[in-house]
Amino acid sequence: MPDYLHDLRFGTFITPSNASPQAPVALAKLSEQLGYDLVTFQDHPYQPSFLDTQTLMTWVAASTSTIHIAANVLNVPLRPPAVVARAAASLDLLSGGRYELSLGAGGFWDAIESMGGRKLTPGQAVDALEEAIDVIRALWSEERGGAFIKGDYYQLAGAKRGPAPAHDMPIWVGAAKPRMQRLIGRKADGWLPSFAWLGETGLRDGNAIIDEAALEAGRDPREIRRLLNISPQMEADQLLPLILEEGVGTIIVASDDPRTLQHFAENVIPELREAVDRERGPVSAVRSAGALAQRRDGIDYDAIPSGLEAVEPGDFGFARLRSNYVRGGNPGVVLRPRDEAQVASAVVFAATQDVPLGVRSAGHGISGRSTNDGGVVIDLGYLNSIEVVGDRLVRIGPGAHWMDVAAALGEHGWALSSGDYGGVGVGGLATAGGIGFLAREHGLTIDHLRSARVVLADGTVVTASADDNAELFWGIRGAGGNLGIVTSFEFEVDEVTEVGWAELAYDASDTAGLLERWGAAVEAAPRELTSFLLMGGGQTAQTMTVIDSTEPETIIEMLQPFAEIAPLVQQSVVLKPYAAVMANSTGAPHTAQGEPLFRSGLIEHITPAFAAAITDLLATGLVPFFQIRSVGGAVNDVAEDATAYAHRSANFSIAAVGSSSRLNAEWAKLGEHFSGLYLSFETDQSPERLGEAFPPATLARLRALKAEVDPGNVFRDNFNVATA
Repeated sequence: MPDYLHDLRFGTFITPSNASPQAPVALAKLSEQLGYDLVTFQDHPYQPSFLDTQTLMTWVAASTSTIHIAANVLNVPLRPPAVVARAAASLDLLSGGRYELSLGAGGFWDAIESMGGRKLTPGQAVDALEEAIDVIRALWSEERGGAFIKGDYYQLAGAKRGPAPAHDMPIWVGAAKPRMQRLIGRKADGWLPSFAWLGETGLRDGNAIIDEAALEAGRDPREIRRLLNISPQMEADQLLPLILEEGVGTIIVASDDPRTLQHFAENVIPELREAVDRERGPVSAVRSAGALAQRRDGIDYDAIPSGLEAVEPGDFGFARLRSNYVRGGNPGVVLRPRDEAQVASAVVFAATQDVPLGVRSAGHGISGRSTNDGGVVIDLGYLNSIEVVGDRLVRIGPGAHWMDVAAALGEHGWALSSGDYGGVGVGGLATAGGIGFLAREHGLTIDHLRSARVVLADGTVVTASADDNAELFWGIRGAGGNLGIVTSFEFEVDEVTEVGWAELAYDASDTAGLLERWGAAVEAAPRELTSFLLMGGGQTAQTMTVIDSTEPETIIEMLQPFAEIAPLVQQSVVLKPYAAVMANSTGAPHTAQGEPLFRSGLIEHITPAFAAAITDLLATGLVPFFQIRSVGGAVNDVAEDATAYAHRSANFSIAAVGSSSRLNAEWAKLGEHFSGLYLSFETDQSPERLGEAFPPATLARLRALKAEVDPGNVFRDNFNVATA
């Protein structure tokens, strides 16, 4: 295999001399300025005239912004691999994915032993390095549970995994002998020798050994990048055969002379790139054999549109994309479009696959419909722009998080009612309704939508507004997940600066009385007040209340009735920006497992009968999380047929979560009290729920619209209105 078709990269090899500590840093910066892809440093911890390479690389990472960084190569006998794993992942995270890990088995054994390292034979050194690779990969793994390895040289006894690197960090190995080369073929991602080590056929012979070992291990030899340290005297005509005939993909020039590095960058590299481009066609990334083995049935992976990022079960980062906020998933592929055109191509592809389809904005999706098992997920996370386009008019991408929206709007003294958790994505909430902390004063999120760009099931892109595609505009405001994918929203926002933020905790021994009195206080309160109530398995209730006022006296006056509904056990009332209220998400990846049940209901009043029924439900112990959100006010002002969200008379939205199927039976006992449900908090997709989510006239209208814009029922896995 003379050419592995790796994309061509160039690096520098710098001596970490401490004679002038800033000199190697300056050479690293120069390497970046000259356009090199990689800067590398020797690692000889026993050498007193050298800076510590790990420390130097950290300093260089902080002093640069684009160039990748690696040791050439890291001395494993003096660097415990478990610590190497943590240090490498940490530096990769801090540098934005710019660290590459390259390992060496040792060699200067007397010097290593003098530093407290163990003196090994050549064979032992290979075995120890193999164990080190296993340790590093085990700690990087995003599997749950501790890591266990019982080796002759290195052990893990239930070590906690993580952190994982920011990118799919390769492990390169420096090697010149066959036994080490066979290890590379089995387990490493790259071979990094120096040309000076190799004889006339050393490169070719080494490649053959690596390739044979890779094939025996069930790997594709193209998975292994071939890197080569060279002397600065080599010119393009000498290097070209090494690329085209020997498979070298990364050439690293060893020099501490700035003029030499500049000459190579300005003369040799352009000539080589031009010659390689002329001699061979385009290169493409190679998925590992292990990754290919994890592909799921029913998906034509070869038909995924070119240029569209596709993360498969065997790919790095899949663990961070497979699940959502509270629900585990295992899709067959996650497509990550970067613009509207790629969203359209993703939809067209998904329409041809006979597997479930999930659409994800930010992965909160407690209803569970933004992930699946074995299907396609279209992840809109890259479409996260927030742009002011006019006076109180903003354009927002579906992948933006509401805490970021609140922060951006707060700079202008504006706000948009948007749920209660800043980690929620715009797309899901803004097509379902949007019951938030400003709802009673300013209505639902969808009530502020003025236009939207929508990708339909056939890949067509249209604008929906009161003037263009008005029926689609009606439908996406409450049932948008059935009709297409919104790629941008234009909202008219409100003037909101600081608000009163009250967190009150109550003794809930008299649960029914507390619920009834809280509901009455909410309905009697001015619209500037919106309150949410939370309960779980204990005898405490908590309310979170926003008062849209900057006057402390007004805030306290509005809260006074709530201070009297039950004994207070804790209270906090502050004046803070609305953006600070929404800044309650850590932004951590979603790695949930399990299948929790969420049940939803809408109700007009918290009656004594309903309060008693809820008390009985909570007493079963089946509901660790129970919430009531106040609606009413401005939400009631909108006509029932103005949007697909039709339950405008409701003053409260009820949600309960549990893990036992018994919850469904208990929830059914509450049915007589409800006048509808809010589909974002409902996991039951049985046909009966459709009639609760949408009144008959609304459902009939949605079905007619669905038949027009999605006749093939592509968007069938999102509370499907086409179900008769």
